[in-house]
Amino acid sequence: MITASDLPETIPVFPLPGALLLPRARLPLHIFEPRYLAMVEDCLKTKSRLIGMIQVRDTPSGEKRLQSIGCAGRLTGFSETDDGRYMISLSGISRFRIREEVQGFTPYRRFTVDWANFTRDLTREEERDPNFDRAEFLEWLKRYLTAMKLATDWDGLQDAETELLINSLSMLCPFSPEDKQALLEAPTLENRRETLVALIQFALRGGAEGDFLQ
Repeated sequence: MITASDLPETIPVFPLPGALLLPRARLPLHIFEPRYLAMVEDCLKTKSRLIGMIQVRDTPSGEKRLQSIGCAGRLTGFSETDDGRYMISLSGISRFRIREEVQGFTPYRRFTVDWANFTRDLTREEERDPNFDRAEFLEWLKRYLTAMKLATDWDGLQDAETELLINSLSMLCPFSPEDKQALLEAPTLENRRETLVALIQFALRGGAEGDFLQ
């Protein structure tokens, strides 16, 4: 059982628009930029082996800045290709709020982070969604995947645990970075599912109020 006191105060942060990691979920990544190859190598030398995934937001001036909340994952899978690229897997541990950037000589960015508001992420028990209607949810999802011309394993969706189903779809569906951030910041699984359904319905309307695409 991991507690907040076990988590480091400073972690490397990997800004990757559209790449969402959630607690108790897994995110595969293909690493090829030299600075992030160095990040992975340094991460493997630490006890926690944590990397923070975070979204990038556009400011009114056009400047790109990091969102304030991300999710840290423990590096649990690693392989190297013949040409020196890394294939890694992160297991989501906890969300965090960035505090200050750490200045130093690493080619990647590091931040001090605050874990205090996300202690529930550290439990091993799956979150519950007492109002989840699987049949209705899957009907919306089917319409969305058909409209987007995306394939899926329907047998797997039928049998998946609720948290795994909601979190996996939140991570995999091709939503904008802003929408991914909304899914990340949802305080409960029920809130995340409601946000996910709202995004699916919005996409089926063609991004605006009107007739459904399917």
